[in-house]
Amino acid sequence: MIAIIEGIGRTVIGTTRHIKSVAGLFFNTIFWIVVGPFKGKFVKRRSIFEQMVFMGVKSIIITFFVALFTGIVIAMQSAYQLSKLGATIYVAAMVSVSMARELGPVLTALVVAGRVGAAITAELGTMKVSEQIEALETIALNPVRFLVVPRFLGLLIMLPCLTVFSDIVGIVGGFLVGVYNLNLNPYRYMDVSFEFMVWKDVWTGILKSVSFAIIISMIGCYMGLNTKGGAEGVGKSTTVSVVTSFILIILFDCVLTGIFYFSNI
Repeated sequence: MIAIIEGIGRTVIGTTRHIKSVAGLFFNTIFWIVVGPFKGKFVKRRSIFEQMVFMGVKSIIITFFVALFTGIVIAMQSAYQLSKLGATIYVAAMVSVSMARELGPVLTALVVAGRVGAAITAELGTMKVSEQIEALETIALNPVRFLVVPRFLGLLIMLPCLTVFSDIVGIVGGFLVGVYNLNLNPYRYMDVSFEFMVWKDVWTGILKSVSFAIIISMIGCYMGLNTKGGAEGVGKSTTVSVVTSFILIILFDCVLTGIFYFSNI
């Protein structure tokens, strides 16, 4: 019994310590974003654009297929139920609202966490175990300023863009099912899609994507900067980073959905 209590205590203390460290990394990152331009040479814009290309442009294809097939599946599943009520046309509203509020931001964040989050951790972790980060500190270059900030800004800009792209592609996927399988009028389908989707559906999804971008970038950078144990340690840190990002994305999605649902914003 004592061993169990001690194990729980160690877990709680360790988790609290990690949360405090991630929060410290986040505020340190914000500090260098705000103060950086006034303290000598700021992060090169080229490095930020390179991260934006890697995180956003090179994630378009996988995001496209995930969103397209998700829209198709939602349309087929909802059509099966709505057709029994003679309300097949409302498949359009089901797809558009679901993609904008929930599935677009969440699925895109999960895809990016698996691809980009793992890459961030692996890259920074390799630099850590090969003592490249210590070399930066030796020549008075802050690792957060030159390694974390470009990745943070790149993902903060590109994930909302990918989310909007995912919403559009998902609606197109539902449109293909509605028009070519359910024989709905294409003009009527698009009219119903946007008749029931309001601005709140759009900006709540974008706000979620911003939160998810912060989670993915901070977890990825934190795990990378705290990697130990050589190549094996890089692999472990990458695995923990992706799993933790997945869990936090689902958790924060639940929290934000509850806030928007009960607050009448």
